[in-house]
Amino acid sequence: MSEVAPSPLFVGGKWLTSADVIEVRAPGDGHLVGQTYEATSAMVDTAIESGLAAQAALNAQAPFERSAILRRVSTLISERRELIATLLSAEAGKPVRDARTEVERAALTFRVAAEESERGGGDVLDLGINKASSGRLGITRRFPTGLVAGITPFNLPVSLSSHKLAPAMAVGCPIVLKIPSNAPLAMLEVAKIIEEAGAPAGSVSIMAMSIPVGDQLVTDDRFKVLSFTGSPAVGWSMKERAGKKRVILELGGNAGALVDVGVDLDWAATRCATGAFKYAGQTCISVQRIFVHEEVYEEFLVKFVAAADKLVTGDPANEGTDIGPLIDQRSAERVRSLITTALDDGAVLVTGGLGEGNFIPPTILASVSPESAVCRDEAFGPVAAISKVANFETGLAALNDSRFGLQAGVFTNDITRAFDAFRTLEVGGVIINDSPTYRVDHMPYGGVKESGLGREGVRYAMDEMTEIRLLVFARPS
Repeated sequence: MSEVAPSPLFVGGKWLTSADVIEVRAPGDGHLVGQTYEATSAMVDTAIESGLAAQAALNAQAPFERSAILRRVSTLISERRELIATLLSAEAGKPVRDARTEVERAALTFRVAAEESERGGGDVLDLGINKASSGRLGITRRFPTGLVAGITPFNLPVSLSSHKLAPAMAVGCPIVLKIPSNAPLAMLEVAKIIEEAGAPAGSVSIMAMSIPVGDQLVTDDRFKVLSFTGSPAVGWSMKERAGKKRVILELGGNAGALVDVGVDLDWAATRCATGAFKYAGQTCISVQRIFVHEEVYEEFLVKFVAAADKLVTGDPANEGTDIGPLIDQRSAERVRSLITTALDDGAVLVTGGLGEGNFIPPTILASVSPESAVCRDEAFGPVAAISKVANFETGLAALNDSRFGLQAGVFTNDITRAFDAFRTLEVGGVIINDSPTYRVDHMPYGGVKESGLGREGVRYAMDEMTEIRLLVFARPS
């Protein structure tokens, strides 16, 4: 791989290089996966100017033209699934089976965007609700806000990038996308696909860049929308500096699950284990806190541990691997520190441990103080804290005891309790009889409190990237 030329960046419809080469290394063993370039400030300016210049061509597109491009992107991603998944697995340390699923989700996201681009419409309003407005009619329609800045992290670099790109392309907004420098290669393959599919020249730019260079996406007033996925501290800081542009934040959390009496404990345990430890817990809706009704706590714990212990930690390129490495040593040491601190404060290690290198096995902690950092903060690693609760209502209160509010999973067979959870929980999504890690790409997705602002999910992101404009007809009299 070291002899392969670095992948250029897609800037304003052209493939450009810079003097700064980025080496992309596998998180597990550090081998060189590939190389690319770090964008310069001048390249970002080129992307911005090209995007603004492309707005006229985008405005001239009919819905069927946008749809055709998006469908072509979806088809080509599916056709090149193995190539993109292999790159994704290698650069991000994601088990190759999960990498394939992520690529499939990206193809689905573009397909859904193609369908939604054909459904543009608005409202017809009879404005004659008083005498002065008699004979007047209103029509609403959505128009693109303008240039979009997208910023995505390493954990789902293809899927999360697709959730910036596809909605923008569907509504006719040009977009400049900052992809993660530690996992850029798979998305640069997608950039080739977007060009091949016929996106108007300059309407899409996809680049890796440093934080100082990337900050222009936050502060430059030529951008009308900033869509960021990443850590809460970074996201809220961006909002403070973003000026008058619209800001969409999909941030982190410490997602919780509640297990009620009378449910299928095998299902609940398996889904919680998958939700807690998939991709080494490096998702913002990873199951981090589990509250179990005291009547079924012991039985659930046995099943949960068994489900966790079945998961295979190892080389992400192996088909049998369930859990790969954390993205880098700093992340692994941070998670180890959370585990060690919790144990020092009296928590009990049920299974798992500290692991070695960038690998940490599925780790379950019991008797954890609610004030412990492993409960209060976002772990972003393969660790879950389990606690018993006296009843369902106490469990709901425990789920709400968080400064985050992205999604929650509630396992219950009582419809009244399901609606109580929906009404009570301070989160963006309540998932009944599955873990909070569940997401499908057309549903509204986002959080409250410190977990974010606005919503993703293709149609909902399209709403965020457009403005309602009203046309009023008056009949002269």
